[in-house]
Amino acid sequence: MDGGGSRGIYTLGILNELEQLLGSPLYKHFDLIYGTSTGSIIGTLVSLGKTIPEITELYLKNVPEIMSGFRAKERSLLLAKKCDEFFGDAKFDQVMTGIGVVAMNYGDSKPFIFKADVKQAYTRQATFIPGFGCTISTGIQASCAAYPIFDMKEIVTANQGTICAVDGGFIANNPVFLAITDAIGALKNKLDDLRVLSVGTGNFVDKPISWKMALLRKFKAVRLFEKTMKANSNTTELLVKFLFSDLQIVRVNETFNQPDYGTNMVEADPKKLELLFRLGRDSYALHEDSIKTLF
Repeated sequence: MDGGGSRGIYTLGILNELEQLLGSPLYKHFDLIYGTSTGSIIGTLVSLGKTIPEITELYLKNVPEIMSGFRAKERSLLLAKKCDEFFGDAKFDQVMTGIGVVAMNYGDSKPFIFKADVKQAYTRQATFIPGFGCTISTGIQASCAAYPIFDMKEIVTANQGTICAVDGGFIANNPVFLAITDAIGALKNKLDDLRVLSVGTGNFVDKPISWKMALLRKFKAVRLFEKTMKANSNTTELLVKFLFSDLQIVRVNETFNQPDYGTNMVEADPKKLELLFRLGRDSYALHEDSIKTLF
């Protein structure tokens, strides 16, 4: 599941229809769930057994408050507060399926991925600790540290020292490559055995950012990050098609050019969020037959 801030509600619209089709919580149907930024929130909640209606309710209740924060520090504190309230001290050994929560180590510019299963470790399995010993709340905040919209996240790990983490969107906004690599390289599956559902956050006409972030917009910092995420996802999508032409994969990430649908990753309007959810459901319908073949 891609990153995209508030637009994760579009992802939930897609997953809502899928869960209804399958008739039970999604964690029962996936061996490995990878998510970046907002996708990491959804993926982790799914891996803990939450249903899509439950996750959607959390999004509609909390996203407007978090994204209405005046500065990056305020938004980061609000996100931390919400994550701590919901996840408490829970750690990654409590998830019920394989997981990958994607962040980036700002120091070495490499992926920093929170995992739960030692089988997903390529090396140093003897010293593997689920989620580097961090809480789920900490891992999600690291994956969502979309600087300069949010602050960078300094985390203290049990086996990697102190890391300055930033949003996984800088390195793998569409994390499907990382998921495939884990499935083949670490978990030793054959490519022919994989079934992959890749879910984006939609492509929309850019909505002017609020006056609260006008200064950042002036220096093009926020706009550059949004473009980086979109380019990252699009490049990954093209490369997967080229390099894994025989892979059984369905990508759901529709484009909406209507001005009325315009939005951005800090969307805080409840009515617009509800619209994005409905558009996600519509996108699922366009791919339903292909999705069914995966199951």
